[in-house]
Amino acid sequence: MNMSNEEYVKKKQARIGEVALGMLDGSVHYLKGSIELASLRHEIGAYENDPDFFVFVAILSEIDSLPLESPRQEWSAEELARHEPEIKKSIDWAKEISLPQCKSLAERFSA
Repeated sequence: MNMSNEEYVKKKQARIGEVALGMLDGSVHYLKGSIELASLRHEIGAYENDPDFFVFVAILSEIDSLPLESPRQEWSAEELARHEPEIKKSIDWAKEISLPQCKSLAERFSA
């Protein structure tokens, strides 16, 4: 059975709520969650300038050089040690500029 567009959008909206809540409670890596939220905005047809999503697009552009997508198990101890301070700094920065928007998305899209 194929999902209607409306069902698809509702499913993606629910995912936005899940990701945002996970970012807030720490169960979702903040930077990976930011990447997913930036991507999901297209899935639900959010306006390009939606202030709740726009900040995650900005975060995405700033962290695209960090090795977040490769599984950490594949990193050498040296790579982990080299990137960990930058990742921690990026998480702190991302939270600083986006916590209100993350809370707003959690409220807007949580069931």
